[in-house]
Amino acid sequence: MTQHAKYAESRQVGEQAREKEWARPSFAKQLFLGDFRMDLVHPAPTLPDAATKKGEEFVRAVRRFLDARVDPALIERTAQVPDDVVKGLAELGAFGITIKEEYGGLGLPYLYYCRALTLVGSYCPALATLLSAHQSIGVPQPLKLFGTEEQKREYLPRCAAGEISAFLLTEPDVGSDPARLATTAVRDGDEYVLDGVKLWTTNGVIADLLVVMARTGKKISAFVVEADSPGITVKRRNTFMGLRGIENGVTELSQVRVPAKNLIGKEGEGLRIALTTLNTGRLSLPATCAGNAKWAVKIAREWGNERVQWGRKVGLHEAVATKVAFIVATAYAIDAVCELTARLADDRRNDIRIEAALAKLFASELSYQVLDELVQIRGGRGYETAESLVARGERGVPAEQMLRDSRINRIFEGSSEIMRLAITREAVDAHLSAAGELINPEASRQERAQALRRAGRFYAKWLPTLVAGTGNLPTAYAGFGPLAGHLRFVERTSRKLARSTFYGMSRWQGRLEHKQAFLGRIVDIGAELYAMTAVCLKAEEDSKDLGRRPYELADTFCQQSRRRVDALFDRLWDNSDNLDARVAGYVLDGRYTFVEEGILDPSVEGPWIGSPEGGENVRRKIL
Repeated sequence: MTQHAKYAESRQVGEQAREKEWARPSFAKQLFLGDFRMDLVHPAPTLPDAATKKGEEFVRAVRRFLDARVDPALIERTAQVPDDVVKGLAELGAFGITIKEEYGGLGLPYLYYCRALTLVGSYCPALATLLSAHQSIGVPQPLKLFGTEEQKREYLPRCAAGEISAFLLTEPDVGSDPARLATTAVRDGDEYVLDGVKLWTTNGVIADLLVVMARTGKKISAFVVEADSPGITVKRRNTFMGLRGIENGVTELSQVRVPAKNLIGKEGEGLRIALTTLNTGRLSLPATCAGNAKWAVKIAREWGNERVQWGRKVGLHEAVATKVAFIVATAYAIDAVCELTARLADDRRNDIRIEAALAKLFASELSYQVLDELVQIRGGRGYETAESLVARGERGVPAEQMLRDSRINRIFEGSSEIMRLAITREAVDAHLSAAGELINPEASRQERAQALRRAGRFYAKWLPTLVAGTGNLPTAYAGFGPLAGHLRFVERTSRKLARSTFYGMSRWQGRLEHKQAFLGRIVDIGAELYAMTAVCLKAEEDSKDLGRRPYELADTFCQQSRRRVDALFDRLWDNSDNLDARVAGYVLDGRYTFVEEGILDPSVEGPWIGSPEGGENVRRKIL
């Protein structure tokens, strides 16, 4: 099969798995179309008093538990979450936060699921990963969305009680390209027989239940699998740059028999189930990122006051002060984005597939920058481990650990690069519906003619709406006081963003999907606009109790964000993308190997992509 054919097959598999209907409105979808629908997010949805009270009580209970029972330094040192901590969390109901009460869970809203993960993530990111992998992408979420009543009654109470689940999709040679999936599930009477190897199975070493994605014929299906089934072997536990406490492994399935009733949904729906699960499952990552960033504010404030250099507090020197301002404003914005997206998820009136993806992308990218700046502010102490700091008599601030732990957020549950492509596909859906065949290089002449007429009708109606809007009115959004100008900027910029997308489609047509740097900037602009909207909404609400202080933070974030947006727009058309792509091709061809001269590679020899051979089963049970 040619490289072009393989790409086409992978694209087709991904396209078939997309949720193509838009039965509910989407704020972010309209934002990319130049239609700033504030009515979809303002006023932000609220929760019933009973749900709020129950959620607050749970978060307080988690705080007490963390303070009394969890030692994050021990988890970092031993690279393992103690069994008694896992069981204690289970007793709190922390493994069934969003599972309905009728299935043994707490039945809390996503808002309080996120607030709990923010709290846990600020204290011990590995513990937050254990909880989120179990609930966001493990057995509970796909069963809640696609499971039969029998499956829900059999497995959800077990999950809520603390039986840990894991999600098995990735393989040694399969990352974001599901067309390459090699694990198979062959029907044999009332059972399926599964064979394959799964990589990076977070919670997989200690899991009781698994969601396994496997190929049934040419399509992918999803199954609930008992982790102790004969034929399942955890070949090894992987170790990483950060998150040392996570139980992540390589799982081999050899002739594993699974009852046919354990099929989730229908045959061939596995990838759609996985993608739909991630729509709300991705909310856990922004929550953890919010916890990281909020913690960074505390440390930056305390260290900025304590450390004195050249006769002044280090936090008052402008070189450091700009970093402190970035940290606090960004932390407030990440929290706002996470909160708004969770509220929209709870409200269920909006389709949040783009919002959740934007939240994941924005929070993971910006929180890493926040933690990187914190390490810089701390200087040598930022690079030193907390254990070493304590050993020589100083406060054990785990800044370097938090930076290491957060780095994975830009990779798992969809790398930033894949997230940008996925968001772009959804954001330009209206264009593709109207003119898809027009820019499709494989379309026939008749299909192009029909698409031309369809596109003409769509753009004749749509393009005039991008000329002017409420953002041009000096009194618009006056209810937001000092932030009104920023919302007018968002409205104007959303129209500019839509025009830029249209110009890109007109210029490159069918080649647009390969202009990934251009599309990535389009998405990054949209993410900034979404964050600006969220932070203005949060500040308006918070100001009722906190006065002007939230406005000050929101204004600071928006000022910083506007400059990033301006730079992104400049780089849409003034960049070195074509040169960079050409040089990258030369690099891969070996044209510049002279640059590599004068070094020694410390890498251990072995195949670039492989699987462990032999060895004992390292799966362990929480006791």
